[in-house]
Amino acid sequence: MPRLARLRQQPLEVQAKLLGQLLGRAQGTEWGQRYGFKERLTPAEFARRVPVSTYEQLYPEIEKVLRGQPDVLWPGRPQWFAKSSGTTNDRSKYIPVTAEALQHCHYRAGRDMLALATHFYPQERLVTGKTLSLGGAHSANPFRPQEPASRTGDVSAVIMQQLPWWAEQMRTPPLALALLEEWEEKIERIAAHVLTQDVRVLAGVPTWMVVLLRRVVALAGAPDITHVWPHLRLFLHGAVAFGPYRELFRQLIPDARMRYLEIYSASEGYFALQDQPDSEDLLLLLDHGIYYEFLPADQWASPAPQPVPLAAVELHRPYALVISTNAGLWRYLVGDTVRFTSLAPYRVRITGRTKHFLNAFGEEVVIENAEAAVVAASQAIGLTVRDFTAAPIWFAADSSSRGGHEWVIEFATEAACPNLTTFGAVLDATLCAVNSDYAAKRHRNLVLAPPRLHAVPAGTFESWLAGKGKLGGQHKVPRLLNSREVLEAVLATAERRRNNES
Repeated sequence: MPRLARLRQQPLEVQAKLLGQLLGRAQGTEWGQRYGFKERLTPAEFARRVPVSTYEQLYPEIEKVLRGQPDVLWPGRPQWFAKSSGTTNDRSKYIPVTAEALQHCHYRAGRDMLALATHFYPQERLVTGKTLSLGGAHSANPFRPQEPASRTGDVSAVIMQQLPWWAEQMRTPPLALALLEEWEEKIERIAAHVLTQDVRVLAGVPTWMVVLLRRVVALAGAPDITHVWPHLRLFLHGAVAFGPYRELFRQLIPDARMRYLEIYSASEGYFALQDQPDSEDLLLLLDHGIYYEFLPADQWASPAPQPVPLAAVELHRPYALVISTNAGLWRYLVGDTVRFTSLAPYRVRITGRTKHFLNAFGEEVVIENAEAAVVAASQAIGLTVRDFTAAPIWFAADSSSRGGHEWVIEFATEAACPNLTTFGAVLDATLCAVNSDYAAKRHRNLVLAPPRLHAVPAGTFESWLAGKGKLGGQHKVPRLLNSREVLEAVLATAERRRNNES
C-alpha cells in the first residue's frame, strides 16, 4: 500500500506536511486567530503558542461547538459528536466528529485495515462475506434539541450511521438492529438475525463480542461458532487489551485458521493499526488527520506540560498522547499512554491511561503489567478472566500494617471455587517479573502485602455497568485506579447478586 509505505519511510515529512494543512485550514477559526495559525507555522512555534489542553480545559470551546456556534475550533458547524464517559471520570465527553475526521481519519484507516487484511489472507476471500460489527447508539444533541440533524452517540454509531454505501453492503446486522440503544434487546435480536449470515469477519470490542457469540451458539444449538459460520476467519478488535480474552476466543472459535488483528481507535480518532500479522505492535497512522506529540511520564502531573515531537521519542519509555486533529482538537491530551517498540517505522503498544495505574506506594503498576499478570495467572489455573479491577489497600493506623492491592476478578465461567491461591501467587510473581518497582515494594513484604483477591459471579461487571447506565458500546471497566470507589461498588454489586440468587 503506497500510503502506508510512505509513512513508514518518511514519517517526519508526512507529519510536518499534515500540521501545515491543519493550521492552514483552521487559521480563520476563533482558535486559529487566537493563536496566530498559519500554514507555515513551524512545529516548534506551534508548540510555543498553543497550550496543551485536557478535555476539561478545552470544554468551554467544545460547548460552543455543541451549541451550534460556527468556526470555533474547526471551520463550519459539526453536526455529529462522539459521546463518551471516558474512563477518568463520570462526566460525559462530547468530541466533535467533522466530515474531514470521518473521511480522512476513520474511513481512511478502515480502508487501510481492510486492504491489509485481504493482503495478509487472500485465500479467505474476506470481502465476499459479511463483517459483523457491534456498536453503540446515537440520539439527539441535547444542546441543540431544535435541530434533529445534530446527533451525539458512541463513535461506532456515528461511523456506522454515515458509512459509504459500499461499506454498508459488506456489514451486518442492518442499522436498525446495530443502533438499538438497549443492549440486552440488541444482543438478542442481532444474534437471531446473524444466525443465517455468511459472517467472515468480526469487528468490535472483545467484551461484547463474547456475549454475542455465546448467544449465537446457544440459539444455534451448536458446540461452537465454527458450526454456525464455517468461513469466519478474522476478528478486528480494539478498545481493550486482547490478551485476557485470547483463550476465551480460542474456545469459542476453535479453528487454527482464525486470525486476530488489533486496531487502536477512540472517539478522538483512529490512531494505529496492526500492520504485521505476526507482531502485536501497532503502526502509528501519521497521515490520517492527526498530528502527534508525546508527553513523558514525569510530566503527566505537571501544570505546564511540555510534550516532545515525534522525532524526539525514545524506545520503551511511557508517553501520553497529545493530538491536534481535523476535528478541532488542538494539543489535546487524550489520556491514553503508549510506548514505542520501533522508531523505523514508528510502532507503539498501548500501555494504559494517565489516570489508570496503581501507584499508591511507588509501585507504578500500569495496565500493560496488569494484563500480562492476569493472562499468566489465568493460564496457571486453566480458567479465563472476563473482567477485573484493582485498587490499593491503604495503610491502617496500626504501625505494623502494610499496604497492598485488592483485586476483583470475574471469570468467564461459572466453575465453582476457582483456585485463587494459585491465581494470586502467579499474578504476584508475574508483576514482580515485569515491574521492578513492584518487586522492590513486595520484597519480603516490606511495603506491599500479597494481593488480596475476590472472585465474583459471572455477569457482575456487566450489572455494575448497567447500573451506571454504561452498558455496551465503548464503555469499559476501569482496570486500575488509585481510589477504591469502583472496586467497592463492584463488590457491592456482587453481594446484591448473591443475595438475589439465594
